[in-house]
Amino acid sequence: MIEIREVKTRREQKQFVRLPLQIYRQDPAWVPPLELERLEFLDRHQHPFYRHGEATAYLALDGGHVVGRVLVSDDPLYNARHQENLGGFGMFECMNDLSTAKALLGAAEIWLAGRGRDRLRGPMDFSLNYQCGLLVDGFDTPPRILMNHNPPYYGQLIEACGLAKAKDFFAYWFTGSHDLTVEWRKRAERLAASKVVIRSANRANMIAEFRRCAPIFNEAWNRNWGASPMTDAEFEFFGKTLKHFARPELLLAAEIDGQPVGFAMTLPDINEALKPVGGRLFHWGLPIGLIRLLKGLKRIKTARLVALGILDAYRGRGIAELLILRSFQVFRELGYENAELSWTLEDNRLINRAIDAAGGKRYKTYRMYEKAVEAI
Repeated sequence: MIEIREVKTRREQKQFVRLPLQIYRQDPAWVPPLELERLEFLDRHQHPFYRHGEATAYLALDGGHVVGRVLVSDDPLYNARHQENLGGFGMFECMNDLSTAKALLGAAEIWLAGRGRDRLRGPMDFSLNYQCGLLVDGFDTPPRILMNHNPPYYGQLIEACGLAKAKDFFAYWFTGSHDLTVEWRKRAERLAASKVVIRSANRANMIAEFRRCAPIFNEAWNRNWGASPMTDAEFEFFGKTLKHFARPELLLAAEIDGQPVGFAMTLPDINEALKPVGGRLFHWGLPIGLIRLLKGLKRIKTARLVALGILDAYRGRGIAELLILRSFQVFRELGYENAELSWTLEDNRLINRAIDAAGGKRYKTYRMYEKAVEAI
C-alpha cells in the first residue's frame, strides 16, 4: 500500500532530495545535483517563487521506504498572462511502479483541484523558467547545466496515468570541430544595426547585470508557449545562484545608445565538475566534495547557451546573430570544446532551421505533458 506524505520536516526534505541517489545508482549518465542547492530551492523562506505562487512537495512511501516524490505548484502569474487555469508538477522521481506514479500524480491533481485549477502540466519545477521537460530521447548522454535527466520508463508511467503530450523541446549539440562563426559572420555583419554594441557582463556587479536582463527576458518570451513572467526577485535569486561559476565573458548584452535591447546567456556546464562530487560538499566533516568541485571547475570543456532574447522592436536587425556569433567566439577563446544550445520549441521552425544550417545536431528531446483535473 502506497502512502503519500506531504513534506514538512527537515528530515522529509532530505529524503525528498536524496531519493534520486537510489533511482539513478546504475545510470552512468546521471549527475547528482548539490544537496544544499536543492534544499535551498525547496525552501519557501528563500525561494522568491513563493512570494507570488504556491507549491507543495510530496513523498511516496512503501512500507516506510521512500519510493517516489513530486512537487506540485500553482503560478498565478502564468495563468493571468495566458488566461488559463492550470498548475504544474515537477521534480518527479519514481521507482518503476505504476501504482506509485498514480498515487503521486493523483495527489498533485487533488492539490490543484482544491485550488480551483482544472489542468495539470509538467514536468516543470514551478514554471518553464526552471528545469522542465521529461527526457524522451537522448538517455545515453549526461544532462547539461539546468537540464533534466530521467530513466526511459518515466514516459510510460506518466502516460499510463492519463497524461498526454503537450509540447516537445529540442536540445542541440555543437562540437569544436564545426566553426559556427563562418555561417553566422556574413549574415550578422550584413544585418546588424551600426549602433549595436555587444559587451560582456561586469564581473563586479553581476547581480545588477542579471536584473537588467529581466525586462528583455519577459518581453522576448511573452508570447512563447508556456512562458511565465519572471519577477525581479526571481532574477536576482537566479543570479546569486549562478554568480559563483558563471563566466562574465559569456554573459553578453546588446546595447544601442547605452540601453540594453538584447542578451545572450551561456554558462559553463558545471555538471562536468559536479559528477565526481556525488551531491555533497562535505563527507565525514571534511570538504572532500568541495575540493573535487573546485578542481573540476577548472577542467570544464562544455558550455550551454541557455537564453537569447531580443526586444520586439529590435528583432530582424541581426542582433540575435551578432550575440550568437560573439558567444561562440568567446566560447572558443576560453577553451571550450563543445556546446549545447537548449532548449527550443519543436514548432519554432525558423530558429530550428537556422540551428540546423549552422551545424547543430539535435540530440535530445524533452516532452511536456498535460491532463484535465477533475473538480472536487
